Amino acid sequence: MQNSTFSPFRTFTRNEWSRLDSHPDFPFSQIDLSKLRALNEPLTESEISDIYLPLCRLLQIHITHFKRLHNEYDEFFHKPSHNVPFVIGIAGSVAVGKSTTARVLQKLLSMDQSCPKVDLLTTDGFLLPNAELEKRGILDRKGFPESYDAKRLINFLFSVKSGKRYLEVPVYSHLFYDIIPDEVQIIDQPDILIVEGINVLQVVPDRMEATQQVFVSDFFDFSIYVDADVENIRRWYVDRFIKLQQTAFNNPDSFFTRFADLPLEETKAIANHIWEGINLKNLYENILPTKFRSSLILEKGTDHAMRSVRLRKV
Repeated sequence: MQNSTFSPFRTFTRNEWSRLDSHPDFPFSQIDLSKLRALNEPLTESEISDIYLPLCRLLQIHITHFKRLHNEYDEFFHKPSHNVPFVIGIAGSVAVGKSTTARVLQKLLSMDQSCPKVDLLTTDGFLLPNAELEKRGILDRKGFPESYDAKRLINFLFSVKSGKRYLEVPVYSHLFYDIIPDEVQIIDQPDILIVEGINVLQVVPDRMEATQQVFVSDFFDFSIYVDADVENIRRWYVDRFIKLQQTAFNNPDSFFTRFADLPLEETKAIANHIWEGINLKNLYENILPTKFRSSLILEKGTDHAMRSVRLRKV
């Protein structure tokens, strides 16, 4: 472990982190990596072994103490209370690999001997519909704080932490680039809830309501920021855009079908233009400043493999 005496974080190299937990009998055969990795993003068994299994062991330590505290509160007040989920927030830039991290953790945590129920949702479902974004003149700022229904997201998390059942979450389609009307995801008292999104650690979800005192991250029991060099993220974004042009954009229902037949160089130019004008600006203004609010930072190298881990001290 590197010397970080005067930092609120403990920093581990990949090798140091991988040695924190031994798992010789882990059933790797039960994991289909193809269902966990994202488009154009590699995911290997060594990444599971070196990074994610020690991380799950750390999370299980937190979850165990969370449950114990809940039980001790019930004993102290002489009254049982509703079980509430342990909530994990995952933040980071567009194209950095948050979704893969979220899916891997959902799979691994659900494989614990206690067989916990682990639900995953993305904050994309709380984006305002395109019609509303157009009405407000901010369709080109989708993903920025003002493009989300922050009040609805916070009310949802308030309900989650109140122990309410059968909560409905709007569903977002990347194919249609919009909220799907009348389609919802049901969250029904999971043991663990993973909330993934670029905006989850921001402290001012809506700048028009800067006096708001409750934030999304207030409901997290543990938070993770997926980090990488900005130039690497740009390259991953452009590569993914090109891959989508060759696949999903060919669907006539796709919002981006107009890009399907463009030459490669023009496709690269458009992807870089979107990155520079929207995603990079959002990263610097709203996402990157939240990095050190997280409990743990996963730092990626050029090939998406984790190169180091920073863990907030307790």
